[in-house]
Amino acid sequence: MEASFFSTGCTHLKQSHSAEFVLERGGLCKWNQVHLFPSKRALTPLVVQFGNLKQNHSQVRNCQLKEVPIIEAGCMEEIYDTLAERVVPVAAAESNPHFKYIVGLCGPPGAGKSTLASEVARRVNHIWTQRSSVVDSQVQPLAVAIVLPMDGFHLYRHQLDGMEDPKEAHARRGAPWTFDPKRLLRCLGNLRDKGSVYAPSFDHGVGDPVEDDIFVSLEHKVVIVEGNYLLLDDEVWRDISSIFDDKWFIDVDLEKAMERVRRRHISTGKPPDVAKWRIDYNDRPNAELIMKSKNKADLIIKSVDFLR
Repeated sequence: MEASFFSTGCTHLKQSHSAEFVLERGGLCKWNQVHLFPSKRALTPLVVQFGNLKQNHSQVRNCQLKEVPIIEAGCMEEIYDTLAERVVPVAAAESNPHFKYIVGLCGPPGAGKSTLASEVARRVNHIWTQRSSVVDSQVQPLAVAIVLPMDGFHLYRHQLDGMEDPKEAHARRGAPWTFDPKRLLRCLGNLRDKGSVYAPSFDHGVGDPVEDDIFVSLEHKVVIVEGNYLLLDDEVWRDISSIFDDKWFIDVDLEKAMERVRRRHISTGKPPDVAKWRIDYNDRPNAELIMKSKNKADLIIKSVDFLR
């Protein structure tokens, strides 16, 4: 895991730090490997700052640090580029065909997890294609990055119907206990052990998972798992979190996040009063719980005003 980031085009990128970052990922601190794939744009290493102590890459890459890097940027495009450049060197350095660099991307509803995950994956695939030693215009390049949403691990509606209070279960759908974390843990464990796995997606129109709809293949090197509770410090969720090579958290102002969720509810046909009730009864309590888990992250992405 890199101890710093690279500016790739926008006018401003600031890195600050909060508590509890440990740099000890089994020798993955390989910041200079980015130079294995020369980019068309100059990549300028930023200085890492911890309190009053400034250190460059060579000074910090072998240290154990107790702080969480925070990314702040002037535009989302730079954050997407920076995160892509963060994972590409690690994926490129591995020759094991079963290797997976698994990122856990966490954040409350309305934080922009799906957009960030898809944009980073798209950029990783683009970078990989550009820097590949074999370029054949007649061959469709293989995707090396893929997004695996946690949504596919919702409990089915019939499972909610079988609970002690089905009405409450459906009203609170999206809370941690309306997911199947043991199934997600098995899926990620199989992915780690075997290098490939079939996973469910979620059909929002039907309101249920779609079995075996996502295939993570041996060719995929970077898997971005995105979801609300991936860093939750509780029971099975803790085991899920331990699988990730890198843990990202999107830090967002809750009022802005809830406004995005409100607009999302209305766009799906819910009347404004129902949307407000849904937020007050379910979305906001879930979001408040999720925000408590951000200190478990390896990287905090603070882009409140810019996430789509």
